[in-house]
Amino acid sequence: MLAEQRDDIDNPLIWPILSVLEASNQSWKVHYLMAELQKNTIMDHLDDDPQLDLFKRNFLIMNALYQLQEMLLPQQWLQVESMDIRLMWRGAGSGFVQHEVNRDDPLRGYYMDWNNYDAQTEDVRELLSSFWKRYQQHVGHCSETTVERRNALAALGLAENASDTEIRRQWRKMALKWHPDRPEGDAATFRTMCEAWQSLRL
Repeated sequence: MLAEQRDDIDNPLIWPILSVLEASNQSWKVHYLMAELQKNTIMDHLDDDPQLDLFKRNFLIMNALYQLQEMLLPQQWLQVESMDIRLMWRGAGSGFVQHEVNRDDPLRGYYMDWNNYDAQTEDVRELLSSFWKRYQQHVGHCSETTVERRNALAALGLAENASDTEIRRQWRKMALKWHPDRPEGDAATFRTMCEAWQSLRL
């Protein structure tokens, strides 16, 4: 089992959000992204209190956006503003300007801190695990069986003695490479990566 710290939790909304952004050149607003994820049944009801439900949805989306922003550099820049979320490719004539993540941004700091989600660590893990299951079904994997650890590590191109940090880093690298909405992505390979990661993080 991966010894994930509260501030190092992998948010599965990263991948469906990347799909939405890659499929469109438009600028998105947070509430439109939220509606798109709900339409694809990735996000479910989170709280009986409507205001808390909205807050939690917003928090999870913003957290995923800030994680994704860091992952995509330096090839792409993800602009994260609540009313203007857009993905830009680096290339000639693209208007892409070299950006750096502002780690002193208080808004980024707030959404990257899981303590602000106002839930116990185990509650957060259970919630994100349920998102993982729905997302795997969304990309075409419905099996509840887990991949043997050795095979999961091999699928990610890792040795049997790989550390938790190495596993997480390699998972993100491979998921970003094979995501079906990426230029050289492959849906079947991405599903294999998802299965391996899901097995290793259990």
